[in-house]
Amino acid sequence: MFTSFIKRLGIQELNELQLKSLELVRPGANLVLISRTGSGKTLAFLLPLLRILSPDHTGPQAMIITPSRELALQIEGVFRKMQTGYRITALYGGHAVRTERNNLIEPAALLVGTPGRIADHLRRGHFDPEGIKSLVLDEFDKSLELGFEKEMAFIISKLAGLHTRMLTSATRMEDIPAFTGVINPVLLDFTIADEQINLGVNIVKAEGNDKLEALFRLICHLGNDPALIFCNHREAVERISSLLRMRGVVHGIYHGGMEQDARELALIRFRNGTHHTLITTDLAARGLDIPEIRHVIHYQLPVNETVWVHRNGRTARMHASGEAWMMLAAEENAPAFVTGVSGPVLLPEEAGLPGFPEYETLYLSLGRKDKISRGDIAGFLIQQGGLKADDLGQINVSDHASYAAVKRKLCRKLLADLKGRPLKKRQLKIEIAR
Repeated sequence: MFTSFIKRLGIQELNELQLKSLELVRPGANLVLISRTGSGKTLAFLLPLLRILSPDHTGPQAMIITPSRELALQIEGVFRKMQTGYRITALYGGHAVRTERNNLIEPAALLVGTPGRIADHLRRGHFDPEGIKSLVLDEFDKSLELGFEKEMAFIISKLAGLHTRMLTSATRMEDIPAFTGVINPVLLDFTIADEQINLGVNIVKAEGNDKLEALFRLICHLGNDPALIFCNHREAVERISSLLRMRGVVHGIYHGGMEQDARELALIRFRNGTHHTLITTDLAARGLDIPEIRHVIHYQLPVNETVWVHRNGRTARMHASGEAWMMLAAEENAPAFVTGVSGPVLLPEEAGLPGFPEYETLYLSLGRKDKISRGDIAGFLIQQGGLKADDLGQINVSDHASYAAVKRKLCRKLLADLKGRPLKKRQLKIEIAR
């Protein structure tokens, strides 16, 4: 039943977590799934939901509540790629309420969104919750941490017809709040004590209290391997970014003080290889789909062991190996919860800048609401722009815009060739995404 769906995602077979979830989730089930970021939790709840959804039912049948807009969009994107025949609608802050209201006139079978926005639509009566039988509380521990308990409790109180509940978390929980209705659940705990045996831990010591020079040398040492640089505060992200920009290091930034569109573009550019280094706060430590990270750099020390684990969860995933790098000022020491340390690592005094990434990201002013698909964009760039298939990287289509990764060396000529050309008879603006 699911073979064609998962192949559209580029997956050949399900992992143990996903298979176990499929085995256990049936109508009336209560399941708590604990597993680290990157382990495949999204499919572990989407596939069982597909088994429960009915093609004969109109209106929403299932709801997924997530702590962040990015995670809601990520889940929506995965579900759309599967091409199941069921519709999905994402509801989240920062998105036009009028657009969402129009999408809810004929509600999709699956609703995914953030607690505040879903609660707002419920209060306004924009959709009928009566037919919703299945609920997923994704990254539930993060939702609690962000203070969404009141909104989640309100939403669940309105879902009188619920019979199936799934709760996912990246960390073990002592107690599950009563408002969830999760009673005597089946527990799938895929976190194990030695889950990071493929993670190397390295220390880099700065000569004084200023770690910026040591960070620059480390980046040059790592070359073009993908790396996340974690800071505790957005001000540090901006400060480090300014230094690296002056030194010629191609990179992106990601933190909660940025406009939502800028945050989404930073993730798109990082995923598609437009830049290999992303400087971020702990906002990127969990829940986001950022694959194939080789290096996690702790520029500022994590405040506790949980943060340490979540940051490092971006690498050494799914049996791959990775490296954690801890930047220490001269008088700093590694926290007691950090084990298996190698170093201090001696970096070369001089190392060349990493080369420019292979891809650049193009912005196109048409999106899903304009009836534009990834295939439309690929065809346009190949047929009208003269690109070959292997000149194209990832293509992302949102409601009102799209982004395409194109080999950097071809971009200038491509933009000149496509200037003024329509896409599906629609006027198009195309430029480098900044």
